[in-house]
Amino acid sequence: MTSTGTPTDANSTPYGDLRAELATLTTEAFRPELAEIDRLPTAEIARIMNDEDRTVPDAVAARLPQIAAAIDATAVRMARGGRLIYAGAGTAGRLGVLDASECPPTFNTDPSEVVGLIAGGPSAMVKAVEGAEDSKALAAEDLDGLGLTENDTVIGISASGRTPYAIGAVEHARTRGALTIGLSCNADSALAAAAEHGLEVVVGPELLTGSTRLKAGTAQKLVLNMISTITMIRLGKTYGNLMVDVRASNEKLRARSRRIVALATGAKDAEIEAALAATDGEVKSAILVILGAVDAPTAATLLTNSAGHLRAALAAAATPRTT
Repeated sequence: MTSTGTPTDANSTPYGDLRAELATLTTEAFRPELAEIDRLPTAEIARIMNDEDRTVPDAVAARLPQIAAAIDATAVRMARGGRLIYAGAGTAGRLGVLDASECPPTFNTDPSEVVGLIAGGPSAMVKAVEGAEDSKALAAEDLDGLGLTENDTVIGISASGRTPYAIGAVEHARTRGALTIGLSCNADSALAAAAEHGLEVVVGPELLTGSTRLKAGTAQKLVLNMISTITMIRLGKTYGNLMVDVRASNEKLRARSRRIVALATGAKDAEIEAALAATDGEVKSAILVILGAVDAPTAATLLTNSAGHLRAALAAAATPRTT
């Protein structure tokens, strides 16, 4: 399943051509003013790095309209039962896997609803799998393993915008009718061109030449945070800014669940505990029991009928109580 990807195979270019290509990328640019950064005091290096990081949110802000459009399109597909699938290599792939893994505890999603694919498979999270990122075929194979459908959204992630695995994922997804998004940090990238929604967040050259785990990685993390979080808001996974679909899988999250119900309802501790007990710890249902003045089975029915949107379920309750 893992491609060896030699420097002159069908999915890569000769070394000389590759060096020339990298030289044209903003993310790979050399900064002569930082050529002696290793001679500076640690505090000064930290200040320079912090100043660099401050520029990232502005680069993301410049692409907010495109990001919002991609999120709205994603939410439509997921509301129809589709999945959100990230595909990338190296740091980009790891960021996708990270964002996907945070969704079940935060939004009570099934692990199959938001999926992170990394070139080379799970072992590539901690150790580079040589050549995997150079294979478009591997990306297609990984997506076919998921049984891709037209309701799914595939986001190819690549700082350079030229990684074959990410481009291949987007190209293959389009042949299956899935929604495609290309997230990169260079302008006029092949990845953005291949996707329906090209998100090019140009953060400029890195502090360390070509180390795209720095500003580019930060930009990608910010955008992925937006995509997953706002999509979940659109799907009714929150009530205001409260995580009402949080999964209480440990004592910290159980305490958070009680606090969320308290913030949403203003109810006393005893009423909160009774509601959570009646709803098997489901925060959204417990809030509906209290604010909607309904029993647990009715709360479950109202939420089902409203596709999980708490505000709609409250509006449908017979005698809703205000906080």
